[in-house]
Amino acid sequence: MKRVWRFTSDAVAQAEHFCFHSHGIPNPKPNIPSFTTTTAAFTSPGLTRRHCTSATPPPPHPLQDITPLFIEKRRLPFGEDLINKASVLKNQLVLEASDSNRVIEILDENSASLIESHVGGSVLLELLNQLDSWPSLALQVFDWRREKKNYGVDSPMSVYEYSKGIKAAGRCKDVHHAVEIFLDAAKKGMRTTSTYNALMSAFMFNGLAKNCHELFCDMKKHAACPPSIGTYNILISLYSRLLLVDHMEETYQAIKESDLQPSENTYNYLIAGYISASMWHDMERVFQMMNRGPVKPNLKTHLLMLRGYGQSGNLEKMEEMYSLVRDHVNKKEIPLIRAMICAYCKSSDSDRVKKVEGLLKLIPQKHYRPWLNALLIKLYSQEDWLEEMEIAINEAFERRTRIASASIMRCVTATYYRCNAIERLETFVKRAECAGWRICRSLCPEFIGRLCL
Repeated sequence: MKRVWRFTSDAVAQAEHFCFHSHGIPNPKPNIPSFTTTTAAFTSPGLTRRHCTSATPPPPHPLQDITPLFIEKRRLPFGEDLINKASVLKNQLVLEASDSNRVIEILDENSASLIESHVGGSVLLELLNQLDSWPSLALQVFDWRREKKNYGVDSPMSVYEYSKGIKAAGRCKDVHHAVEIFLDAAKKGMRTTSTYNALMSAFMFNGLAKNCHELFCDMKKHAACPPSIGTYNILISLYSRLLLVDHMEETYQAIKESDLQPSENTYNYLIAGYISASMWHDMERVFQMMNRGPVKPNLKTHLLMLRGYGQSGNLEKMEEMYSLVRDHVNKKEIPLIRAMICAYCKSSDSDRVKKVEGLLKLIPQKHYRPWLNALLIKLYSQEDWLEEMEIAINEAFERRTRIASASIMRCVTATYYRCNAIERLETFVKRAECAGWRICRSLCPEFIGRLCL
């Protein structure tokens, strides 16, 4: 695979230099400013994008929180008793999460079962696994464990504990701490594929794409740390987020040329990249590759394809995919429900209003979105559903949503005319002007002019 960036020094040293010296940050410092790497930073001659079919900005990446998938979850064969102990402790910590002193007290009270009674810290590792959704707590637990080791507790820390600590620091947006943990592990002879993957994912989670790639190049210099499929998955996701489709595909080709086997995540990240780039044919090609190959689509794959079909306007396949994951989507995937509504609103389906109405019932009021409100106003106006249109308009007024789209305002005005509701139009125009909506004077200049006198 061709190199994308050129490097002049060891990546680990660069990472340390970046975190402790760049941007005028002294060493050490507990927090760093939020860095965001945009695609504009990667448009040098060595970084070219394949042409994307859509001229509109790409939607949010379909795989927003991908860091947990990059850490290889090598769980020990815990007994049920150990898992239950970790679960009870997790619940106690979550309840006291706002009090760091109390968290330390709970850990101290249970130190025997966490460390001393189980060589290798197996209960602790299970606890860190269970705290994946609470990265701040996981980092507190890891720091407590490392402090205990530094004070002479006779139980060596494992590489998986270090990996979990790096991951938790990255999720807490504390890149300084993630690098420090990585360097500490390396100093203790635990420079491994797992710790590299953890720091790469921490960099990417915080938008530090260049540092992520530099670390990968450093990793390849160490024979004892061969890239795993998780490593390549990080790179594929990195390139897909940046719409660097050619580099994403080169990374996949590197997997095929190695002894590694693509995983479900590999294909899912490829599909996500093609969705972000609006490359529907390639999205479908990867999906069919999974259907024919040994790695079959999973739930995440079907959810991605549902989004992709919706964004591409392929309603038939969207509905087919929805039928496979309906129960899950209805309960847990409100953004996907909104995406389906958007697809219907933009379509010419004869039953689109009925289908939209059915999906709207699945969205709680607290999940209101102004853009969806605007789409519904346009949909009802196009279908001459006057009452429903006014309900949507009233909701927009109540929530102080400002409509600035000329096409929506033209649709609304035309609907009032077609329904012979001129008095209602007059009321609407007055309210819209007060609310700062865009008034289409060109559509009915005499009428609008009279209202403005």
